[in-house]
Amino acid sequence: MTIDDDLDFDPPPPPRRPFYRRKRVLVPLAALGVLVAAFLLLLTPDTDRDAMIAKYGGSDAAFAVGPAGQRIHYRDQGRRDGPAIILLHGSNASLHTWEPLVERLGGDYRIVTLDLPGHGLTGAIPSRDYSASAMIDAVDVVAARLELDRFILGGNSMGGWVAWRYVLEHPARVEALLLLDAAGMPLRKGEKAPESNVGFRILEYPFGRWLATRITPRLLVEQSLRGSVEKQDIVDDAMIDRYWELLRFPGNREATVMRARTDREPGLAARVGEIGAPTLILFGDQDRLINPTAAQTFGERIAGSEVLLLAGIGHLPMEEAPDEVAAAIADFLKRRLAAEATGPETR
Repeated sequence: MTIDDDLDFDPPPPPRRPFYRRKRVLVPLAALGVLVAAFLLLLTPDTDRDAMIAKYGGSDAAFAVGPAGQRIHYRDQGRRDGPAIILLHGSNASLHTWEPLVERLGGDYRIVTLDLPGHGLTGAIPSRDYSASAMIDAVDVVAARLELDRFILGGNSMGGWVAWRYVLEHPARVEALLLLDAAGMPLRKGEKAPESNVGFRILEYPFGRWLATRITPRLLVEQSLRGSVEKQDIVDDAMIDRYWELLRFPGNREATVMRARTDREPGLAARVGEIGAPTLILFGDQDRLINPTAAQTFGERIAGSEVLLLAGIGHLPMEEAPDEVAAAIADFLKRRLAAEATGPETR
């Protein structure tokens, strides 16, 4: 090769940018796009307030207005001249959970049920306070509306927690206390926390709480319900739709997240021994949200209380075994309130 030939030699073209470098940008962008699309696809809006009131409250839906602007949805059913029972539902439930007991006890008792703040058709309240104190205020709002000075008070799960807290604050107003799988007792020595259900487990994490206000799949609600009960046959389409639609009632999802972060004041459990009202403690022995041994703890701490464990029943005994629960409540109230009425000198 001559020198001239060497000078005429064409240099190689500049190297092209390797394809893998473009992939490092394109793949994450594509993944992000998929995530955004999935988020938008799964995004579940609030339900329509008026439509929900029409569907789940009916034309005669009643609301009690409180001094702080609360509008508490309630039902006043049963025998109007009978002893009054106020019943409080659990977290993410509604007053509908008590309808099986209303059917069975309404012939002898006046039964008042309500949607606690951040639940059912009550929805958000102006204060955005979903502590026990706000729940207690809601009970007082309804009791004042119905001119009830004294009554029997019962509650399930969170509603049971509110009920025994209410008795501590207003002991003279409560004739008897009914605790159905009630929350608020500490774990016993050596116990582990129960497995709970998928919905409550999601709320344990900050990202889960953020997501819970925006994405609420019906399937998730169904799985949470099925994880809460032992009698699976009570979970039908109507029940799933009710929980799903009322959870999305305006303000309820935000309230759910706020409750998950609210201090439950566990130290107050030491005060349940102050309760002097006749108390029935009724638990399903297959409860997976609250250890059934909590019934024993309540029983040990509340003097004169009665404990009943229902075999093969989960967290919602009033819906899973309404006949047995109604019979137990009627028997308890008949015996204990009659005994209270006789006075200590004739007992």
